Amino acid sequence: MLEPVDLSPLFAPFTIRGLRLPNRFVMPGMQRQWCDNGRPLPRLAEYYGRRAEGGVGLIITESCAVDHPSSTQVPMYARITDATVDAWAACFKAVRDAGGHMLMQLWHEGAIRKEGGDGPYAQYPSLSPSGLISPGKSNGRAATAEDLAAILDAFVRGALAAQEIGADGVEIHACHGYLLDLFLWAETNRRADGYGGDDIRERVRFPAEIAAAVRKAVGPDFVISFRFSQWKEVDYDARIVPTPRDLETMLSELRAAGVDIFHASARRFWIPEWPGSDLGIAGWTKSLTDAPVIAVGSVGLDTDVMENFFGKEAQSTGEAGFQELLRRFQNDEFDLVSVGRGHIGDPDWVKKVAAGRYADIRMFTKKDVLGDLEIQGFVEEAHRGS
Repeated sequence: MLEPVDLSPLFAPFTIRGLRLPNRFVMPGMQRQWCDNGRPLPRLAEYYGRRAEGGVGLIITESCAVDHPSSTQVPMYARITDATVDAWAACFKAVRDAGGHMLMQLWHEGAIRKEGGDGPYAQYPSLSPSGLISPGKSNGRAATAEDLAAILDAFVRGALAAQEIGADGVEIHACHGYLLDLFLWAETNRRADGYGGDDIRERVRFPAEIAAAVRKAVGPDFVISFRFSQWKEVDYDARIVPTPRDLETMLSELRAAGVDIFHASARRFWIPEWPGSDLGIAGWTKSLTDAPVIAVGSVGLDTDVMENFFGKEAQSTGEAGFQELLRRFQNDEFDLVSVGRGHIGDPDWVKKVAAGRYADIRMFTKKDVLGDLEIQGFVEEAHRGS
């Protein structure tokens, strides 16, 4: 019989750049597809507000495409433009009115974006560092220096818009095989112009320039989070940093650029990252930087998000899973923890965990996480390497 888990340490407040969070739980960005031509529908504002009422300390919006024609073509995905900013303002107001805090996640699809079709951005190519979606598989073309300047400007404009409408900060999306992650991954970044190749200092250069430009634009009091991952949707075994030394170099460059928080995405937060150590990627990140770290990856669940994506239902790990979460938190492996699918299934996830009511948490099902079938099919094709 397991001893009851005392998760009170995870309910201690946390402050970053003047933003005071009531607890250590985060709802990460999760694409709900509740947008019309990039414009959030009223139900999205209600969704965010309801999760804030449920007690989560920090909400991060779903991936929001920056205002560049190559960022995405999917009308159900969010965009931050002059035409959508008022709808986003309603989302942030809903969270504030519920006593919550929220960051906007700024994103660009990169080579995962499909080309062609009959949409308003169909004539534009998909852009990436070297025209690759995965090793040996191409889509679109390599971004030029002019493309990079325009994309950087789009990230800055997105951050300024978020600041104007009341966001507590922004998160720069650089994970899971999308644009900025493709820069960090040596297998997809073979540029020879100082922005790619075998040296992580060169591969991190463009993401760091975006972070620095955002920091300059928004000033010193606006939070900047940076979400990264080793794994990709098209390659679970991918590595942007093969060694702890490479990770330290990447973190140092981004920290110097103005990043406040590192959001280290793993499929399972408890899996050791390198032999000889029990630390996961979040734990290694925490050990190599002075910045706060957010851990994420199947908290309270026995399956990872991609297993759900391809059809396997998740089951609760119960108190054993929370014991491992607490152990690693008390081992100083992270400061905050993201819970994604738990919040999709139950808006009161945090309140129920606080009360020890684990059995009362409403589990989500695979239907809650399956995305647009066209995009899902493209990811499946890339993952198979066909």
